Amino acid sequence: MTYQEEFVKCVEDGIRLSKRIYFGKDRAVAPPKPMTAMDKAAQSYLPTSPMMYAVIENPAIVDNPDIPSYQPHVHGRCDPPALIPLQMNGISVVADCYYDTAVVTVTGSWRLHCVMSSRSCDCRIAVPMGEQGSILGVDVELPRKSYRTKLVADDDEREDVKLAKVEDGCFLKPHIFTLTIPEIDGGTCISVTIRWSQKLLYRDGQFNLNIPYSFPEYVTPVGKKMSKKEKIQLNVNCGPGTKVSSKTISHPLKELEHEAGKLRLFYEADVLNWSSNDVVFSYKISSSPTYHGSILLQSPPQHDTDQREMFCCYLFPGVEEGRKVFRKEVIFVVDISGSMKGKPIDDTKQALSVALSKLDPQDLFNIIAFNSEEYLFSSSLEVATKEAIDNATQWIDMNFIAGGGTNILNPLKQAIGMLSKSNAGESMPIIFLITDGAVEDEKQICEFMKSHLTQNRTMRPRLYTFGIGLFCNHYFLRTLAMMSRGHYDAALDVESLEVRLERLFSRAPSIILANIAFENLDGLEEFEVFPSQIPDLSSEEPLVLSGRYRGVFPEMIKAKGILADMSNFSVELKGIESKDIPLDKIMVKQQVEILTAQAWFTENKDLAQKIAKMSAQNAVISEYARMTLVSTERVRVVKPTTKRKVHSDAEKIEERIVETTILLLYLGIGFGNITATIENIPPGAIESEDEAAEIIAKATSNCCGKLCGICCCCGCCIRTCSKMNHQCAIALSQLLGALGCLGCFACCQYCCCGNDK
Repeated sequence: MTYQEEFVKCVEDGIRLSKRIYFGKDRAVAPPKPMTAMDKAAQSYLPTSPMMYAVIENPAIVDNPDIPSYQPHVHGRCDPPALIPLQMNGISVVADCYYDTAVVTVTGSWRLHCVMSSRSCDCRIAVPMGEQGSILGVDVELPRKSYRTKLVADDDEREDVKLAKVEDGCFLKPHIFTLTIPEIDGGTCISVTIRWSQKLLYRDGQFNLNIPYSFPEYVTPVGKKMSKKEKIQLNVNCGPGTKVSSKTISHPLKELEHEAGKLRLFYEADVLNWSSNDVVFSYKISSSPTYHGSILLQSPPQHDTDQREMFCCYLFPGVEEGRKVFRKEVIFVVDISGSMKGKPIDDTKQALSVALSKLDPQDLFNIIAFNSEEYLFSSSLEVATKEAIDNATQWIDMNFIAGGGTNILNPLKQAIGMLSKSNAGESMPIIFLITDGAVEDEKQICEFMKSHLTQNRTMRPRLYTFGIGLFCNHYFLRTLAMMSRGHYDAALDVESLEVRLERLFSRAPSIILANIAFENLDGLEEFEVFPSQIPDLSSEEPLVLSGRYRGVFPEMIKAKGILADMSNFSVELKGIESKDIPLDKIMVKQQVEILTAQAWFTENKDLAQKIAKMSAQNAVISEYARMTLVSTERVRVVKPTTKRKVHSDAEKIEERIVETTILLLYLGIGFGNITATIENIPPGAIESEDEAAEIIAKATSNCCGKLCGICCCCGCCIRTCSKMNHQCAIALSQLLGALGCLGCFACCQYCCCGNDK
């Protein structure tokens, strides 16, 4: 069972457990109903909004903390623990949008409504984030205790801190962060503030924001008089010299401020039910219909470890229609190893067929499928005629059969060789590399590509790389893309593969400006731009760069490049001082990812330490920093006294602040898993198989097993024992058979819900 499947089952068990909660005589109040088979097909118990769950190991503690009721005794425990969704009393969302980046802050109030007031349990927070979401921090406020997350460099880890449980501080899915808060008393109101950053998609000249904000019915507090307040605030700041206009708004927001470069929208209301729709917002930056942009300048904060000046450059393609795009020589290099079996290879085939159909008739293309060997559609590049594309589609259906190992170097050599033989000097050579595996010779591949990319040619090959799952080395793929002015993308979960791969494929047909470089920067010292090899500009989205420098930035610089007709082009970009846009916060994630790829390739330890400091300073997850959970508790301590006189309570007791730190799991994606690649383990398909001892533990927890949908009959125990040696099986089956029968007799009198059986 995968972690996601286990989570869904635990929530199902929690909703079943919530039948024990007595809400009073109000007939309108009822516990949440489990999903029907039809509902499960349409949706899942995976969170689609910020959620909080009670982690129930002992079902006997489940009850209404305000109205205690008679509950039948429960035998056993829930393994894995059930998750009961907590009722939410209030929610507030603030999204600060800066060009293509949004910083989202969600503040919610939940109540532990399902645990006796005299008992306590852990509570788990689940945070689904939007496009390329990155968790920035979580703060939890309790009556006498608080928790906050903090990133620390690996070298800063202290030996006296506690290690977290396996489920503490991890990703349920690549876009869903979970965190467990220990030991909260029943009936407690819990205030949680969650911060994350996410990207805004750019489509048809508009930026589009989507915040997960669809709440299930069972988080609505019971009772008609319960106050439920909802707030949404959207702030847009694109700097001076621009004009912002909103286009699409999903919720009834009102405009509070609208001036040059800024827009502020707000909504607040008491609601009967929580929102069942995500917050969707799109806005447009009105300016020239052709190429335009600006450079925002800013001094670093005092606490910044890098005291060089900061800049951020945006270059927009404009909305001019009918612009010529580059003629292309495209080679698709596709992994068909054994781990690609099933949905990965099926979705890749579908996305590749769509990409082929969008090639222009004057384009050239070829396909190389690889595992331990290489399979070529053609020995040379083919003109993208309808007949050739039909033949290629048929060839894909016949040859894309998952099997074998992973060898990336040989197919890349073949692709480079084909592009070198091509005489089409005015076309753009592009290699699409799609893989889900890691290989031992990745640095050798980078060195080979680097030597061939520097050969004298007006238009050098671009590598568009795409990683599937967590077993491939995404920093290797990012390195290949960066050194070639290409692009990198990934589908960390297989469900998003087809959409993200089609989005990457769509970049190539829309390139309108290539070989971009800056002029008039000779007077600057220590000028550094991320990425150093500036990618091409596509009509599908703007180009976003950032960096550092020393010196006086010129008032105007030129960005030059080559148009599709091979003519030279330049556009002037004005440097603008901007104090109210936090450049250090919105650009640090891109810089950390680029520098991490460089640190992996160069094995530079000093660079790794720099990344760790950047990560800890800006709360951005990296491979060189660790997230911790810091708890702060107000503890009453009795003052020692030598006097015989009896003091009052105020004189004898003082409050002290006690702080403890818990190390959470590593949240980085790592540098690939060669072992999983060799064993051809499909991405996301690792299951946590139960050991025999765990199965026996479940089998002996009769009543809880009946409650949570686990078969705990004597036959299950005997089948478990049959997997062991004969002597152990006989002894354990006799013992557990007797215990199980006694438990089953008691369970038959009442089930855990108190219903007659």
